[in-house]
Amino acid sequence: MSLTNKTPETKVESLFDQIADNYDGMNSLISLGNHKHWRKLVMKQLNVQPGSFAIDVCCGTGDWTIALARAVGPSGQVIGLDFSEEMLKIAEKKVAAAGLRDRVTLVKGDAMHLPYDDNQFDLATIGFGLRNVPDADQVLHEMTRVIHDQGRVACLETSKPTNPIIKLGWRAYFNLVPIMAKLTVNKYQEYSYLQRTTAEFVSAAKLVEMFQNAGLTDVSYRQFTFGAAAFHLGTKHA
Repeated sequence: MSLTNKTPETKVESLFDQIADNYDGMNSLISLGNHKHWRKLVMKQLNVQPGSFAIDVCCGTGDWTIALARAVGPSGQVIGLDFSEEMLKIAEKKVAAAGLRDRVTLVKGDAMHLPYDDNQFDLATIGFGLRNVPDADQVLHEMTRVIHDQGRVACLETSKPTNPIIKLGWRAYFNLVPIMAKLTVNKYQEYSYLQRTTAEFVSAAKLVEMFQNAGLTDVSYRQFTFGAAAFHLGTKHA
């Protein structure tokens, strides 16, 4: 199915529906397995407390949702929200296999218009999704809106190395991503789009400004693997 002649929202939904079955395997291939290590480091830094209420925006196949559910414990709850029904089907299977149905609710919804009232959550996360939404600023504003005072917004996303030599190698590697996708899962067009969103996404420093513009304070970030990914964290003060 062509990704042309679609609105930005339906383009994103259609793309992720099409790659859902191969998403986890391709993530591991593209990141050389580092995405799992990055998420573990992020969870350690977040220090999520038992009993917390969290929302994982653009939850995809549910890996971060499940990590959050384990952290909040039986007394906590996690919402996993995604545009893609096919991604959510895979997430549902993972949640069931992990025995976490009692503390996870999966919702098909729009990250730019979260279907929740203000000041609902302790924590809002987004992993490798912010670069693919039509308006990243709006998503950050929405995530800030739905957390309560002292709540936190966390983002784990691909980033841009600052070292010139590393940056050159990073660009060369990501230019190969669509070719790898073509050879492994026959999805050249879809991963060409994802490669482009990675290359065009803002720097880690610029994302700090976007967090602040969304109303978050005490914004910090940590880069991983020579800047290939970055974790941003901000706090809401009403």
